[in-house]
Amino acid sequence: MESLGENIKLARKRRKLTMVQVSERADIDRTTLYKIEKGNSKVSIGAYFNVLRVLGLQDDFLKLAADDEFGRKLQDLDLL
Repeated sequence: MESLGENIKLARKRRKLTMVQVSERADIDRTTLYKIEKGNSKVSIGAYFNVLRVLGLQDDFLKLAADDEFGRKLQDLDLL
């Protein structure tokens, strides 16, 4: 989670957006954005998604668990 938070922080800085700008656009308070950038696991996944959307990274979020190779192997074993 810390790595994710750091990646979000770096993405915000690359876009030259302030914490205030991102938090307002994501409809969260600045404290919540601070927690996200620290990788706090108690922040809702919706808040993380809203920040990623503001940064234009929502498609990355949608890739999570999309390629479930292990799950497909288990499913294939059931078919045999």
